[in-house]
Amino acid sequence: MAVRADLFESPDHYQLDELLSEEHLMVRTAVRDYVKKEISPIIEDYAQRAEFPQQIVKQLGDLGVFGPTVPVEYGGGGLDYISYGIMMQELERGDSGVRSTASVQGSLVMFPIYAYGSEAQKKKYLPKLASGEYLGCFGLTEPDHGSNPSGMLTNIKDAGDHVILNGSKMWISNAPFADIAVVWAKNEEGKIQGVIVERGMEGFTTPTTHGKWSLRASATGELVFDNVKVPKENILPNVIGLKGPLGCLSKARYGIAWGALGAAMDCYDTALRYSKERIQFDKPIGAFQLQQKKLAEMVTEITKAQLMVWRLGVLMNEGRATPAQISMAKRNSCEIATNIARSARQILGGMGITGEYSVMRHMMNLESVITYEGTHDIHLLITGMEITGFNAFK
Repeated sequence: MAVRADLFESPDHYQLDELLSEEHLMVRTAVRDYVKKEISPIIEDYAQRAEFPQQIVKQLGDLGVFGPTVPVEYGGGGLDYISYGIMMQELERGDSGVRSTASVQGSLVMFPIYAYGSEAQKKKYLPKLASGEYLGCFGLTEPDHGSNPSGMLTNIKDAGDHVILNGSKMWISNAPFADIAVVWAKNEEGKIQGVIVERGMEGFTTPTTHGKWSLRASATGELVFDNVKVPKENILPNVIGLKGPLGCLSKARYGIAWGALGAAMDCYDTALRYSKERIQFDKPIGAFQLQQKKLAEMVTEITKAQLMVWRLGVLMNEGRATPAQISMAKRNSCEIATNIARSARQILGGMGITGEYSVMRHMMNLESVITYEGTHDIHLLITGMEITGFNAFK
């Protein structure tokens, strides 16, 4: 398959670049250049073959996108949350699966170890995760417990200097290649705790999930625990209860709010370029009203979402962003990205379903992004509960 030149430019209809610092713009340039050089030329081929490009793990570590908000002393970048958001936007502009790899590593593996872990755990794991030497995954979702994680069956039982872990998790990004897993399980009192499970522990397996039509270039699998002995020093000491994993998800959802916007921008940019080149009825299709309507609506929704995630980034930096605000942004970005991908596909006509363009791959990927880490409906209900005070979950 011929690889098209990656000419992407991000739309900025409201001069939002003026809200970004020099450091933010440098971060964006670095990640965008990386995506153009290393991701765009290979990603269609890997997606068509449903294969994870393992070489990117070390590349992403070298680029500094694993745990960029984690302090430098633990191997992180010591950057702010807008920098993190920009990184996720640029990575997902390349592919949602690539951004998933980085999101999971930073927000779901490094963050809980940094926030809830012991000093020994931080020093042991964080630098290797930041550099890409270790790949991590996050075990919360179970075969029968997705939107309701409090019903989880995975459990740990005390056995002296270690605990015995039993259960299973599914739909786990990075699982097949992960060196460690941050796993959430119920203790004998029924309270949720986090444990760090390492590849090679007896009884721990990670079967690959096959047959996906979405996130095909991302590695997805299960985590299966059959009487796994986990040393007690691998238990995260500083959190008990569902607030542990939910705190991680807030950080990851924040990254998705920026990331899905990257996919939307790529679809818009592709459709805009195509509309200027494709001639029908003796003129470019971009000259027709219905195509202009689609493009105008796309750039409007992108601009609104850009303002939303930028403001959310400011609130994150100030420590004032609420989980409900993050939910709203995650849901909005995923919804507009999904709609924009569909409109872009229509503008491209038959070419839109081929791997020669990125649009159909983004569209399929976004069907996962709109569902994982809180479905579209669950995020609506989180906002509903915030504004009415009534809990519609029970």
